[in-house]
Amino acid sequence: MQLLSLYAGKPVKVTYREKPLETGIYKQPVHGKVFLGKTNLEGDGQADLVNHGGTDKAVCVYCHEHYAYWEQRWGRKLDGCAFGENFTVTGMTESDVCIGDVFEIGSAHVQISQPRQPCYKVAHKQGLTELTMWMQESGYTGYYFRVLKEGAVEAGQPFRLAARDAAGITIAEANRLKYHDKSDTEGIRRLLEVSALSVSWRESFEKRIRS
Repeated sequence: MQLLSLYAGKPVKVTYREKPLETGIYKQPVHGKVFLGKTNLEGDGQADLVNHGGTDKAVCVYCHEHYAYWEQRWGRKLDGCAFGENFTVTGMTESDVCIGDVFEIGSAHVQISQPRQPCYKVAHKQGLTELTMWMQESGYTGYYFRVLKEGAVEAGQPFRLAARDAAGITIAEANRLKYHDKSDTEGIRRLLEVSALSVSWRESFEKRIRS
């Protein structure tokens, strides 16, 4: 398990459907050690603070293993940070890691809080309007870290699993419940028992249970 690349960037203005749009998805490589705080990586920022950033979504993570899949599907080479992620990682796919898992990286401790919920901005970045749906269908969404202990991180460092959540609900399983088997009430209740689940995903599934 390794942090292959680091990316950060402040929001910029682009044109989306002939209207101005501010987004933080256009990030640049970060070299050397960088401070990872409670709400974001040093030098990083989010334009939409309702759906991005904050303590539950401090770090956006994407798996290097998926790049080959998308390159084959699209027929072109992808640049780094193709999905607007802060961390490009390896050995930590959605099927390998669980919500609530805690990892040590550099001098920081991070915890998985929820899957990444793809939005139209990543589709706009790649010029593929269907990309949001494709990411949901494939399960190659990525996920978010919250920061339990602030510290310095650097590309190339290994991750060490410090604690595995007892429930063992993988990111892949959470995506299944979110996008595919929406009526699996038993599965949703198991997911809601995970105390580390982010507030936004908890509220979404609690609403589904009530309805």
